[in-house]
Amino acid sequence: MANQADMKKAMTTAAQTGADQAKKMMEDGATQARATVEKSMEAAHKATADMMKVAEDAVEFSRGNLEAITKASQAYVTGVQDLSRQTMAMFQTMSEQAIEGMKTLSSVKSLKEAADFQASFAKTSMERAMNDGVKLQETALKVAETSIEPIAARMTVAMEKMGKPLAA
Repeated sequence: MANQADMKKAMTTAAQTGADQAKKMMEDGATQARATVEKSMEAAHKATADMMKVAEDAVEFSRGNLEAITKASQAYVTGVQDLSRQTMAMFQTMSEQAIEGMKTLSSVKSLKEAADFQASFAKTSMERAMNDGVKLQETALKVAETSIEPIAARMTVAMEKMGKPLAA
């Protein structure tokens, strides 16, 4: 009977040891699973944060592009208005000079006086037209430079961004 009691005790001890080992394996497995899930969640959060950063950067870049186009458009419209004012002023001055020239020409006393006035008037008109043309050309060039400046700056930013990795 002692033998049977020893066997029962040995079986109980073995069962308890097996249960303890099974419990430890379950706890270790749960700990490993929890750690794996936590790492996966961290990676998912980081990936989501990175994607949000890229999206925010894209929105900010687009906003900068829109601002550049708006500035370029405003500069262009303002410049064209200035150019139009200068052109109208030039034509008004030319018209006034032509009227004055006709008045003066109608009051000349001789053909020589008319020819002299006409030569002087033509020379003065040509010089004024050349000067006005140069001024208009300079204004048009300034309009083009001012209008393209914000867009050129955005192109520089775009090129810089293209040189950097996305996650940077």
